Amino acid sequence: MEQLVYLIGAGMGTRDTMTVAAVRAAQECAVLVGAARLLEPWQGEKPCRAMVAAREIAAFVRECGESPIGVLLSGDTGFYSGAQRLRPLLEGCRVVTLPGVSSLSYFCARLGVSWSPDLRVVSAHGRSCDVPGEIQCHARTFALTGGAVKAQDICRELTERGLGDVRVTVGERLGGPEERIVEGTAQELAGQEFADLSVLLAENPRPVTVPAQGPGQPDGAFLRGEAPMTKEEVRALCLRRLRLEPGHTVWDVGAGTGSVSVECALSCPRGRVFAVEKDPAALALLGTNRARFGLSNLTVVEGTAPRVLEDLPAPDRVFLGGTSGALEEMLALIFRKNPAARVVCTAVTMETVGKAAPLFARLKDADMVQLSAVRTRPAGRYHLMDAQNPVWIFSGEGEG
Repeated sequence: MEQLVYLIGAGMGTRDTMTVAAVRAAQECAVLVGAARLLEPWQGEKPCRAMVAAREIAAFVRECGESPIGVLLSGDTGFYSGAQRLRPLLEGCRVVTLPGVSSLSYFCARLGVSWSPDLRVVSAHGRSCDVPGEIQCHARTFALTGGAVKAQDICRELTERGLGDVRVTVGERLGGPEERIVEGTAQELAGQEFADLSVLLAENPRPVTVPAQGPGQPDGAFLRGEAPMTKEEVRALCLRRLRLEPGHTVWDVGAGTGSVSVECALSCPRGRVFAVEKDPAALALLGTNRARFGLSNLTVVEGTAPRVLEDLPAPDRVFLGGTSGALEEMLALIFRKNPAARVVCTAVTMETVGKAAPLFARLKDADMVQLSAVRTRPAGRYHLMDAQNPVWIFSGEGEG
């Protein structure tokens, strides 16, 4: 006879948060399997076996021989559930899946808020997820926490990113007698301790948003002043050479007005961009352009490279707009921080070209391009051509 296995959404782990159908199925089962906390309401009433690993559960089901067997799974069977891994391992069994109340649905109901249509939903429980990065670029974010990433860790990193004023609500031990819901700013909650399995709802009033036209802002979008700026045509090719991804950590060294920094921040809404500059006038422009685009993921760093780079997080990508003669030292530091980093460097003098060419030639995927652009300008009824300074663009990456 075909063995019957129920995959039962156990809600918050209490009978009160299980559906009537789920309770009936659990009562029908000869044996219940699942995490110890989910089995607690059934101890003494049913034979219970505490286990959570999908392969271990599947092996027990086949060895047990009892039918039906119920597997209790927290929340809903379709919401970041172990049911997804377990179901393919039960081939040959008759598997009936019963949904439950998800932590998302329960928590939002407790708070009296809607979770559709704009809520970003992520999980850092047992999987890799940059929750602070998600909060950085969404107005509302719900996250499952646990394991290596706890609610207080997320609040601490938000504070470090300059997002300490983001409103955060944390729920722990939901549905049980020890349920606790705490609300405050990320900075206020960073010093607290929360249960391993907690949920979090963050509201960011200033999320980083990518303009409809995407990266590739015109030069006129930036406040210029007297600081140097990487021009639009050169900037576009440099961005292409950087090969940015949404969660990258980027250094822009010798940032000037911050045109490249801003473009990188727009291309990496979940990431972090550090604009390094030593000139006071340029630093003021950097701050203004950062505010103009509303980029909480862009941090202005005052100081001289390479010394000031030591304290920055390891970069995925680096743009060297100015090296002040320390190119070799900067590359050594970059690849010590991240041996697989990708670097793009611009040069406008023959001396810098002479230093950069042999250094970049040693790198993986090395590329050297000389770019000359000519712009037109009106002169009465005619248009004249203004040649821009030729620029060399070097790119390459470490061996990893």
